[in-house]
Amino acid sequence: MTHGSKTLAVLLLLAGLLLVNYLALSVPLRYDATAEKIYTLSPGTRALLSKVTEATTLDLYFSRGASGQFVEYKNYAERVQEMLRQYVRASGGKLRLNVIDPEPDTPEEEKATSAGIEPQTIPNGSKFYFGLVATQADQQKVIPALNPQREQFLEYDISELVYGVGQVEKKKLGLLSSLPLQGSPGMPMMGQPGTEGQFVVGEWEETYQIVTVEPSATSLPANLDVLAVVHPENLSPKLQFAIDQFLLSGKPVFLAVDPSSLYFKRAGGQQAMFGGPQPNVSSDLPVLLGGWGISYDPQLVVGDLLNAEEVVLRDESRVRYPVWVSLTQDAFNEQAMPTAQLQSALFIEPGSLSLKPGTSLTFTPLIQTSEKSGTIAAPSLQFAQPDEVARQLTPSGRKTIAALVTGKFRTAFPQGAPKEPEPADAKKDAAPKPAEAGSLKESKTSSILIVVADTDWLFDDYSVRKFNYMGQTAAEPFNDNLAFAANSLDFLAGSRDLISIRGKGNSVRPFTVVKRMEAEAAQKYQEKLTALEARITEVQGKLAELQGKKSEGGKLLASPEATRAIEDFQKESSALRGERRGIRLALRQGIDALENRLLLINLLATPLLVCVFGAWFYARRKSAT
Repeated sequence: MTHGSKTLAVLLLLAGLLLVNYLALSVPLRYDATAEKIYTLSPGTRALLSKVTEATTLDLYFSRGASGQFVEYKNYAERVQEMLRQYVRASGGKLRLNVIDPEPDTPEEEKATSAGIEPQTIPNGSKFYFGLVATQADQQKVIPALNPQREQFLEYDISELVYGVGQVEKKKLGLLSSLPLQGSPGMPMMGQPGTEGQFVVGEWEETYQIVTVEPSATSLPANLDVLAVVHPENLSPKLQFAIDQFLLSGKPVFLAVDPSSLYFKRAGGQQAMFGGPQPNVSSDLPVLLGGWGISYDPQLVVGDLLNAEEVVLRDESRVRYPVWVSLTQDAFNEQAMPTAQLQSALFIEPGSLSLKPGTSLTFTPLIQTSEKSGTIAAPSLQFAQPDEVARQLTPSGRKTIAALVTGKFRTAFPQGAPKEPEPADAKKDAAPKPAEAGSLKESKTSSILIVVADTDWLFDDYSVRKFNYMGQTAAEPFNDNLAFAANSLDFLAGSRDLISIRGKGNSVRPFTVVKRMEAEAAQKYQEKLTALEARITEVQGKLAELQGKKSEGGKLLASPEATRAIEDFQKESSALRGERRGIRLALRQGIDALENRLLLINLLATPLLVCVFGAWFYARRKSAT
């Protein structure tokens, strides 16, 4: 082969590689080889995209050139771009993607800021942008900051963005509550000032048009998209029937009941000072919950010995109070959208929920207590001290405080709408009333209900710290109570296509083998290590006791026997610490060996494969000649 022929062959090879890459990018064929199909759009997303009627622009802002940026963000940016390209391909031309690098002091940076993209700070002090803006006509929605920690919900977040930008009006949220969540005007004539609304209502108002439903009403306002019922008391049968039919019609419901409302307990104490009647501190909807197949006892309060919140008593002493339940990440269902990203929550004297046997509904716990949980009668809390409550509590396993219930509900009113009693003086010859339209006996489609067995968690006192900022009242959340409230309503009020989108897996695969090895090693050595730690603590305590016996002049007062004892304890302490180091090394021995094997394979695999391919190619060429 001549030199010119070789050059031509190399050029043709390069052209062929470029053509293959071009075809790979152009041909709309993809194969997702990941375990959880994280690069494959869900049927719900495809159904949602098929309903997009107007051209929508997706602007992805990412500062590629920001110095000191984490590698995980750069990798995640590639992941986001690939997912967005899938959206564009599946939209049938309705979506268009722009990837923008907002460099400092450029019009692109100004555009990102004006759109609501929040700059994120790198440890070296510089800032970078990583957010997504959707624009449809004059509507604009934004994800201010894309975070790799939320990768498993990337598809949901993008789909929610595309869905939201197409909604012209806010959805209507019916709010029915006996609690002053929206504030109260007070009674100035009696010296009682009004109260401000709770921050949770402000969060809801950002997304929804709130329609107040009075507890004394007999029907629900028309055209509600979602209904929130919080601490219902003395609801008429007519209104309960309206709630039942609202749920069965396919509209979602958020329901919060409480076996022991701290708000009403405190209000009762104030009323008692003026001789007023005691309010009902518990709330329940026995007809609805019982008819729907949900078990809830308004007389039982849940206590958690492991997650008891520390409270301050009147004498300023501190004690852990089991019925004030302070939960951490382990309590939340990571597979459910309303609770997947939550880290902490505080519930005050909550109840528990479960599904009655024989019910065909799907009951998904959202928030659960620990195994060290039990129940206690709500009335007994009125006189029991916190330490007494802990002694009375008998652990009986995990309790569900909040749950998602889905499926085809059966009506709680099988006989139809409740009949109003006829007045005694009604005329017999009066014209008969027209017959009411037939009521639903079962859900038209799969209905969705979120139930929470507590209401105090919605108050600012247990969710935010308020402070004055430049003359305005601001608040800083100290747990995820507000996030759970917002997530629940967003989840319920979203489209059915959005609700069907499950959380995807993470592209960073966990080292399950290593985790299993760590667990097995810990189980093998933990008992010995625990005993050793106890012995070290004991020896060091005795050593400190001996060394602490000093005279007034600061010299050690010790007999020769005591001096020898100190030396023996020092030697034993040193030997025990050495043994502890050996056990800790043994915990990592198998893992380190696995890491070394993987490192060796990674270093040698490619050269060996090249050598094998070269030998095969050489042998094939030689046999051909």
